[in-house]
Amino acid sequence: MAYAEKVYKVRNGKQTKQFTWRVKYKAPEGHSPAWLTRPGFPTKKTAEDWGDRQEADIRAGRWADPELTQATFGAWAREWMAAKAPRGHTVTTRWARLDAHILPRWEHVPIRQITWFDAEQWANGLKCDDITATHCLTLMSQILTGAVDKQMLMVNPLFGRRRSRTAAAKAAVQEKEQADLWAPPEVVLRLARRAGPLDGMHILATAFTGLRWGESLALRPSSLGLRTEGDFTCPTLDVVEEVAEYAKRGPAGEKLGMVLDLEPVKTRESKRRIDLPPFLAELLAEYAAACKADFLFTPRGGGHWRRGNFGKQVMRPCADGRKEVTKTRGRAAAAAVAPIMAGLTMRALRHTHDTYQDQIGVKPALAFEQAGHKRPGIKAVYQHPTPEMRRVRLEGLQDVFEGGMKALGWQDVWEKS
Repeated sequence: MAYAEKVYKVRNGKQTKQFTWRVKYKAPEGHSPAWLTRPGFPTKKTAEDWGDRQEADIRAGRWADPELTQATFGAWAREWMAAKAPRGHTVTTRWARLDAHILPRWEHVPIRQITWFDAEQWANGLKCDDITATHCLTLMSQILTGAVDKQMLMVNPLFGRRRSRTAAAKAAVQEKEQADLWAPPEVVLRLARRAGPLDGMHILATAFTGLRWGESLALRPSSLGLRTEGDFTCPTLDVVEEVAEYAKRGPAGEKLGMVLDLEPVKTRESKRRIDLPPFLAELLAEYAAACKADFLFTPRGGGHWRRGNFGKQVMRPCADGRKEVTKTRGRAAAAAVAPIMAGLTMRALRHTHDTYQDQIGVKPALAFEQAGHKRPGIKAVYQHPTPEMRRVRLEGLQDVFEGGMKALGWQDVWEKS
C-alpha cells in the first residue's frame, strides 16, 4: 500500500521547517526499482491518494510509468523502428516519412504532450500530397500504440481518430484521383510496339494482367503455369514474390545504400494465379522460351529494373514522344517521335487492367482475386470465382485485344523484320 513521508526544504545548505510530501508506491512485479516515488504533494492525503491510484492502475493493467512518459517522440520512434522487422520496402517508406515530415516537428516533443488536435493541425499543414499526410498520422499512431504497450502511455491520443480536412483539400484529392490515367487497347498496343518485343512484352503483360511493378520484375519463365478446374483449363501467371526497391537502414535509421531484392508478396491476396487470355498466353510462352535470364523482364545488362530507370528509358520516350535530335559530336541525329499518351505510367497500366475488367463485366469475386485485392464485406466470404466466370473474363479480354488490333489494322503486335 502506498504511504507518504515528509520532504523538508533546504535553504543555504540547512534544513528548514517547511516541507512537502513524497509518496512511495509498489511498482509492478519485475520492475526495477521495486518501489517508486513521486515528490511535491502539498498534503499527506493527496500524496497517498495519488499513490493508491497508481497501485490500482497497476493491478488493472492500465498503468503508465511516469518516468517513461518523459521520453521524447524521436527517441521512442527510433527504438520502436529498431524493434520492428517488416519487409524492407516498408521500413524504407516509414523512415522516409519520419525523416521528411514527422521528426522535424515531433523529434523533441515528450510523447505525453502529443494531442490529437496538434497532430491533426500539423498534418493538415504539411506541404505534401494528402495521402502522405494521412499515412504520417497513421505511422505516428502505430508508434504511440507501441508506447502504450510498453506502459509509457496510458492511452494513444491518435488511436481511432479520423482526420478532417478542408473542403479545398478534399477537392484537390478528388481532382488527383480523377486524373489517374488508363489506356485504351489501341494505345497499349502502339506503346508495346514502339517499345519493342522485350520491353513491349512487359507493358502488354501489365495492361492485361494488372501486375504490380515489383511483381512483374519477380516473374520467371517458370511462373507460367496452368489452371484446371473441372473441364476448364487455362494458362496462368503465378505471382508469389516481388522485387522491392528501398534504401536499407541500420538500427538507428542510418542509410546503408539502395537495395533491389526479392521479397514475398505483401498480402495473402497478392499471392495469386492470374488467368491469361489466349493472345497473351501465346505471346508470353514464346517470350519465355527465348528468355535466357532468370527473370522475364530485365534491363539489357541483367539484374532488375529500377522504377525510375524504366520510366526514363522506356515509358517516357514511348508514351510522351520526343523532339527531333540534331547530329552533334558523340550524338546521332534522330527524328521527332509523336506522343502516344503523355504521362502514362506502369501504375496507370495496372489501373487499365482493372478498368478492362469492369468494362467487360467481370464478377467482383473474380475481379478482386485477379487484381490481388482484398474484397471487403461479407460477400468476400460467401462468393467465389467459378470456371464460367473465368471463361467469360478471358473471352472479354481477348475481345478487347482483338478490338484494338482491328482498330489499328494490325495482324501482329510486333512488326515483322
